[in-house]
Amino acid sequence: MSTLHGRILVTGGAGFIGSALVWALNRRGLSDIVVTDVLGSDEKWKNLVPLRFADYVEADQFRRHLAANPLAFGRFTTVFHLGACSSTTEKNAGYLIDNNYNVTKELAAWSLEHSARFIYASSAATYGDGAQGMDDKSEDLGRLRPLNMYGYSKHLFDLHAQRVGWLQRIVGVKYFNVFGPNEDHKGDMRSLVNKAYQQIQATGQVQLFRSHKPEYKDGEQMRDFLYVKDAVEMTIHFAEQAPTAAGLYNLGSGQANTWLTLTRAIFAALNREPKIEFIEMPEVLRGKYQYFTQADTSKLRESGYQRAMTPLPEAVRDYVQGYLVTGKKLGD
Repeated sequence: MSTLHGRILVTGGAGFIGSALVWALNRRGLSDIVVTDVLGSDEKWKNLVPLRFADYVEADQFRRHLAANPLAFGRFTTVFHLGACSSTTEKNAGYLIDNNYNVTKELAAWSLEHSARFIYASSAATYGDGAQGMDDKSEDLGRLRPLNMYGYSKHLFDLHAQRVGWLQRIVGVKYFNVFGPNEDHKGDMRSLVNKAYQQIQATGQVQLFRSHKPEYKDGEQMRDFLYVKDAVEMTIHFAEQAPTAAGLYNLGSGQANTWLTLTRAIFAALNREPKIEFIEMPEVLRGKYQYFTQADTSKLRESGYQRAMTPLPEAVRDYVQGYLVTGKKLGD
């Protein structure tokens, strides 16, 4: 039985992690949920079809109505703010500032003013190339150097929240490499699992980027891959089991794996022999490419999160066999 109650807001609730979060709330018997997003012309609306919620509002309308009347949509006990432009290649800096920074400031201030628990998506992209570490315990946020404008837009809010004292009252979660069902609409920002599955269906093989650092062999660049079902459990934890926790938290598996390990798990889930081709990395990515990410999840564990992480081969198998092969969404 969930200790969550009252009305819940999920921004970005039609998106990848947002819709998975609504699914996890539904599994707890919760449906007094207002979902906001920008549905646009892609197919992420399909993520909403199996889910139960009280209302859907386009994000710009929600923002406008809230500015005119802070109680336009009733009182909320919990706000999960996952809505953002998550494209790491987005070049329109002004758009990112408004969408990822200004909106988050407005929602955080509104949530605190109305005593709603505020949990928002920061990003592991704020860590940049990892040269300054990926430590969620350090108070020195100014040391971080994001590699792209998306990461910087997230970093700006973290800095603001710290400066005005909000980080002592709210939670920012830094997702590492999340993969899983409901990401089909994300285009180039889909996980390798999703892209590789499509490649295998079309060509029987998977293409991976060559390494441009001698200390990493081709395919042995490493990432912390996190299954979306684990990611949303960790996120809900801060409203359910740890309602007074505050600050920034890494959300990852805590284990770095190579692209080769991940790719072989995809072939294994399809009962096929691995066929992998290495291709040149585009010039535009080379200076912004992370060769190693691994979340230190000790702070998450110290907050009382006790669930085991889904082992990578098991997570890949669940995703590939349960969703990619069947075409199902979470909740179907």
